[in-house]
Amino acid sequence: MGLLDSFEKGLERAVNGAFAKTFRSGIQPVEIASALRSELDKRAAVVTRDRILAPNSFVVRLAPADDERMRAIGQPLLDELVGLVQKHARAQGYSFAGAVTVALRRDDSLSTGTLRVDSGTEQGAVSWRAVVDIDGRRHPIASARTVIGRGSDADITLADAGTSRRHVEILWDGERAMVRDLQSTNGTKLNGRPVKEAPLPTDATITIGRTDIVFRVIAQTAPPARPAASDATRVFDMLDGGAQ
Repeated sequence: MGLLDSFEKGLERAVNGAFAKTFRSGIQPVEIASALRSELDKRAAVVTRDRILAPNSFVVRLAPADDERMRAIGQPLLDELVGLVQKHARAQGYSFAGAVTVALRRDDSLSTGTLRVDSGTEQGAVSWRAVVDIDGRRHPIASARTVIGRGSDADITLADAGTSRRHVEILWDGERAMVRDLQSTNGTKLNGRPVKEAPLPTDATITIGRTDIVFRVIAQTAPPARPAASDATRVFDMLDGGAQ
C-alpha cells in the first residue's frame, strides 16, 4: 500500500462521514498530502554522507473556499498530514531538526482548487501527545490512566453493549504506553490477539466488544500535559517490569 493510500485510510478513520460530501470540488485532502510529499523531496538537502536534512515546518496556503472546508475537519486532518510527512521521511531516509508541524493558511490571492506550500527548518525538542481514534473521533490521552468502557464513570464512554462498564485502561507516562484489561467479561485484543496486559505501540489496534480503538503517538513542538509524577513513576515501573 502506497503512502497516499495509507493517508486516505487514516483520513477515513479520523474524519466524520458527514464531511465527505464537502469534497466534491476544490482541493482534496489527498492533494495536500501529495504537495507536502513533493515539498519534502524538493527541499531535502544532503548534510553528510549519512544524513539528509528535510524541512520540518510546513504552511499550506489555500484559497478561501478550500481553507474553509479543510478547517471544518480541524485537528484530525493536521494530525494525518503530519503522520504522512513523517512516514515519507522515514521511507526516504530523511531526518528533521525538530518536530514536524503543518499549518493551514488562507490566501486570498489563490483561486479555488489551487494551493501553495511554504516550508522551513525549525529546531526544537520533540515532545509527544497520545491519542486514540474511535469510530472517526479522536480522544486525547492526557492522564496516567485512561479507562475505556460503556459505564458513565469511564474516562471514554462507548455505546457498545459488548463492552464492560470499565473494560480496559491505557497507561501513559508521556513517552510509553501500556494496555491492561480490567477483568472484562468479553476480554481485550491487541492487534487481533487476546491480551491481559502488554506494551502498547503506536498505531496498534485495541479491540473490545465490537469497537476498534487505534492508539497513536503524535510528535509536537509544544510540551504535552504530563501525568502526575507519582502516577507516571508507577507506569514506568510496570513498563520496565514487563507484560504478562
